[in-house]
Amino acid sequence: MRILLIEDDQVLGAAIRDHIAADGHGVDWMQRLDDAGAALDSVAYQLVLLDLNLPDGRGLDLLRRLRAQGNTVPVIISTAQDQIAVRIEGLNAGADDYLVKPFDLSEMSARLAAVARRYGGNPAPEVSFGPISVNTATKAVSVNGKSVTLTSREWAVLERLISRPGAIVTKSEIEDSLYAFGAEIESNAVEVYVSRLRKKLGKDSVTTLRGLGYQVQK
Repeated sequence: MRILLIEDDQVLGAAIRDHIAADGHGVDWMQRLDDAGAALDSVAYQLVLLDLNLPDGRGLDLLRRLRAQGNTVPVIISTAQDQIAVRIEGLNAGADDYLVKPFDLSEMSARLAAVARRYGGNPAPEVSFGPISVNTATKAVSVNGKSVTLTSREWAVLERLISRPGAIVTKSEIEDSLYAFGAEIESNAVEVYVSRLRKKLGKDSVTTLRGLGYQVQK
């Protein structure tokens, strides 16, 4: 996934960014609402993690603008305010979930994955195609019942593909899932990761449609 993190706390923001990146996702970290708005205008994010109190305004105002514009990107709000009224306000403004600070980073990862699954139309964590079984919650992958170990980047590519089974996923869409703003993108990175997936999952696990992108069958 390509995730937008909006958080002005330096220590917490760095910890969240590093944890999301270690999970294999591309993450852009913005500390102001105006920068976050500009990022949302230029990138099709799969998820937004939004702090409610920023130096230049309230996160809920940004959320309300997004929803008023018809932007349906999943949003998880994070707040140090553990009042029920604040949580209700966030959910009514269009948030998909919330985290109360301080929160466990592993719980955060689980919530990000759960919201992404619901948004993708498949809330169940178990996905199967051919002899391959994937648990998107635990990141367990098996082929004909035999466990397969993937690196974080290999997992990120597979996750992007299985989020839209049967659909064609372009190379640029996969790159967006892997890289943040300013990161140097290796020209053949996607091809390398797809090749590695085929070696681990089977040569027919991922189909290449030349000039179009990649596909896993339903």
